[in-house]
Amino acid sequence: MIFDTHAHYDDEAFDADREELLDGMAACGIGSIVNACASIKSLTTTPALARTYPFVYAAVGIHPDDAGQVTDEILEKIRELTDQEKVVAVGEIGLDYYWHKEEEEHRIQQKVFRSQMEIAREKGLPFIVHSRDAGQDTLDIVREYVQRGMTGGIIHCFSYGEELAREYIQMGLFLGIGGVVTYKNARKLPEVVSMTPLSQLVLETDCPYLSPVPERGKRNDSSKLPLVVRKIAEIKGVDEETVIRTTQENAEKLFSIKVLA
Repeated sequence: MIFDTHAHYDDEAFDADREELLDGMAACGIGSIVNACASIKSLTTTPALARTYPFVYAAVGIHPDDAGQVTDEILEKIRELTDQEKVVAVGEIGLDYYWHKEEEEHRIQQKVFRSQMEIAREKGLPFIVHSRDAGQDTLDIVREYVQRGMTGGIIHCFSYGEELAREYIQMGLFLGIGGVVTYKNARKLPEVVSMTPLSQLVLETDCPYLSPVPERGKRNDSSKLPLVVRKIAEIKGVDEETVIRTTQENAEKLFSIKVLA
């Protein structure tokens, strides 16, 4: 069964048919989903989804877009949420310089990123990192915490080249691969997938965003992951079942959960 390590089913894009969609996941070959927080509001909605659906797990944290709104009280809420049974990671957290150009914004994001990495370290949980146009700063902070004994994590929606990929691979981290790998203009990512051991790749949707070809431009959901599996299998020269089985095992190991077949 496919393990989707990064989704946003609490997004308003799913308000009309969320229950129907999630109830049908097993029939689509989807066995497990980690719903990642994407806003302060989702600190409430993400754990609620995990409590409602046995196959849904939660990652709690604040996306860099909302870093300027983070207070000590919000950080304490994240710390408390990590004690819930189905919270399996801190995320998505990280840096985004694409939308945020000012140095002061970068400093705020870095401070909030470090604060949440510290929570993950304290709680012995893996992290899920968002990084856009912030390759070196993200690498520096992640390396700092890995050297301090972090449990491990995922570089979500990996978008950099082979050089940065090697750095994360050497740290024993996972690269999150989704619909972008199927895009014709995503020249670097297939090269990264080719050189990365399958034992360090995990599947993700980032739904409702980043639908794979030929569904690009439409609302994404986990049922479209077989298209990503097919592309990875093609790149790696292995069968699709090997990709599904190995990435599921990778996710189970990272999140310290065992999914029943």
